[in-house]
Amino acid sequence: MRTHTCGELDTTNLNDTVKICGWVSIRRDHGGLIFVDLRDRYGMTQVVFDPGNAEIGKAAHDLAQKLRNEFVIECVGTVRNRPEGMTNAKMPTGEIEVLCRELKILSEARTPPFSILDEEVSELLRLKYRYLDLRRPSLQKNFIVRHHTVQAIRQVLNRHDFLEVETPILYKSTPEGARDFIVPSRLNPGQFYALPQSPQTLKQLLMVAGFDRYYQVARCFRDEDLRAERQPEFSQIDIEASFINEEVLFPIMEEMMVEVWQLIHQKKISTPFPRMTYHEAMTRYGSDKPDTRFGLELRDLSSLFAKSTFQVFQKALASGPHGQAGSIRAIKVDREAARFSRKDLDDLAKVASDYGAKGLLWIKVQEDGTLQSPAAKFFSETEVQGLRNLLTLAPGDLVLVVADARDKVVCNSLGSVRLQLAASLKLLPPLGEGPMNFHWIVGFPLLEFDERDGRYYAAHHPFTSPKEEHKEWLLQQRDLHKIEAAAYDLVLNGTEIGGGSLRIYDSRLQDAMFQSLGISPEDAKEKFGFFVEALQYGTPPHGGIAIGLDRLTAILCGVPAIRDVMAFPKTQRGQCLMSGSPSTVTPEQLAELGISVTKRSTV
Repeated sequence: MRTHTCGELDTTNLNDTVKICGWVSIRRDHGGLIFVDLRDRYGMTQVVFDPGNAEIGKAAHDLAQKLRNEFVIECVGTVRNRPEGMTNAKMPTGEIEVLCRELKILSEARTPPFSILDEEVSELLRLKYRYLDLRRPSLQKNFIVRHHTVQAIRQVLNRHDFLEVETPILYKSTPEGARDFIVPSRLNPGQFYALPQSPQTLKQLLMVAGFDRYYQVARCFRDEDLRAERQPEFSQIDIEASFINEEVLFPIMEEMMVEVWQLIHQKKISTPFPRMTYHEAMTRYGSDKPDTRFGLELRDLSSLFAKSTFQVFQKALASGPHGQAGSIRAIKVDREAARFSRKDLDDLAKVASDYGAKGLLWIKVQEDGTLQSPAAKFFSETEVQGLRNLLTLAPGDLVLVVADARDKVVCNSLGSVRLQLAASLKLLPPLGEGPMNFHWIVGFPLLEFDERDGRYYAAHHPFTSPKEEHKEWLLQQRDLHKIEAAAYDLVLNGTEIGGGSLRIYDSRLQDAMFQSLGISPEDAKEKFGFFVEALQYGTPPHGGIAIGLDRLTAILCGVPAIRDVMAFPKTQRGQCLMSGSPSTVTPEQLAELGISVTKRSTV
């Protein structure tokens, strides 16, 4: 139906007869001379209906008077130069226009609830009319980036002999850290499938099957509370390979990132990516996904205040849970103390408290060098001088301190304060700009103890292998809090874009892992029996990683939320405003499944 798209015509097409189709973006009537900006996903072309030109038919001009925004039309005309002084350098087609002599209205449109080119429309309205929202050129550009990103990733993996294999969506419910979405089975009354949180066990079974190297653009489902970077369903580049370790896997992933950034942004990414241990990331940046584009690093004050008379510090340095000592850590903000009012400091304390801190102590350095702080009277002269030396304090500096018997709470709290400070002080470039600081984070703990439940949970998932030197500890069920995992995350500018591990491939070690998690042999057989059995039929050493496609694309597009790179996202309540889902189903459907719906108790 068309000879060209609305984004490809230029001066090389002058005097050509062309046929273009698209949506009326804007119609302007200049006293009989009608201009239409015709839009498709490739771009925009100006179409002219000139009643004074012998080439144009009167019927086309009369019909053009009926055009409204978002009508779909077909135009046949001649490409010509725009009049002198009327070119538009911002448009690839800005030097030419199409003088239309034949016009056909393919589809009329109601007045849209918002202008397609208006960027200041409420998100809820856009989600309700998502099919209109997706017409926006800025949003369509995101999906072009997503497409090219997936193609680049596929090319790299294909070069390295990975096979693309699909795995089931209807699967068995297995605990992987979040709630499952449950699907009833009509053919098996009273039994249920689960939508996979990830293809974790399935991709490992492909390694047992001898597929050696696998990948998949996998849909994953997790019934959890939503935020900007979460949706109930999302996509990941799922990767698994046999007979590998980090030294084999990391370069392939780095090659993938290099190729993606070169394709999308023509930007060279340096490799190899730096590696940072989990301990270093937490103690320097307060996060296992550190943003290293700015300073404000955490400093350890525990030794300095080891003999402090300040009761808060004393309690913090007493033995923490499971033999782990607490800590006192601080962030110094250079010469910015005057910027922070008491309300600002209270707001920062609230940020810290959200991560478990009992308080945030502030210290301001006065112009004469003395320290102003609610706790200043408890500091000895030796401690004050030590603080000045350790942090290289100068007049105008601000010091923020957290102390707690749980070092992880200290680090997490100050890490969140650090990010809030970066936003307040405008230390970060606009989204999508500035350096791309990739890091591998390694040396994660294998297990994390939950004080409320009084038990260990897998820090990643129950199939993650301990480091080689810690396998015996797991088999002997000793020093569980010290065991490090053969796990790794790929982090970019404070965002985890991928995570994975080497896997357990020995059934004895897998049994020990279940034991450490408090999973009985009976429960293990019920939940993972098929998987544990598979490990007994000759399993190669293997490992893998999953790259969050939505997060990666959002970074490439410079947008703050993954909703902007997902075609039909849901709200924070997991609702699709466009289709009205989730929705009720008929009593007949429920009866066929053997399900009755009761009102959920709010107690």
